[in-house]
Amino acid sequence: MYHDQGLAAFKALAFEDGVNYTAGLPIVRTSPDHGTAFDIAGKNEANPQSMRSAIYLAIDIFNTRKFLKEIAANPLQVQESAPHRKRGDRQHEIE
Repeated sequence: MYHDQGLAAFKALAFEDGVNYTAGLPIVRTSPDHGTAFDIAGKNEANPQSMRSAIYLAIDIFNTRKFLKEIAANPLQVQESAPHRKRGDRQHEIE
């Protein structure tokens, strides 16, 4: 399936809430899925819901990335165990 074929179906199902998200970037990039809508620009006809959805998704992605970075930053430190002592080791019995 080509990009445009899948996008047409997606827009038909989620036109007002659709969000375009570019994965794999070091920054969060979202945009409303409906495009520029030049034909209704300046006529007070645009529905802002898709823009809100894009902003809310960007916030969610940012917060999730921040959380995952925080929990991965300080993994539990593995403590080295004491050297293995042989049975009957006099030093071991004293300690």
